[in-house]
Amino acid sequence: MITASIFLAIGAWQIVVVVVLVLLLFGGKKIPELMRGLGSGIKEFKDASKEDGDEPNTSTDKNR
Repeated sequence: MITASIFLAIGAWQIVVVVVLVLLLFGGKKIPELMRGLGSGIKEFKDASKEDGDEPNTSTDKNR
């Protein structure tokens, strides 16, 4: 429950400050590239976790 209270404590001003800092650090042209890379990384992670869950674990079946 501690993490939930931390997320509820974030206000609009904190979000605005973070957005302004990101704009200052990376610039307006670099942010779409960063978001695209983040999105493709998340997609690859989800695809890999789905593939990993589909295959049965044969190494533990052999030991039984």
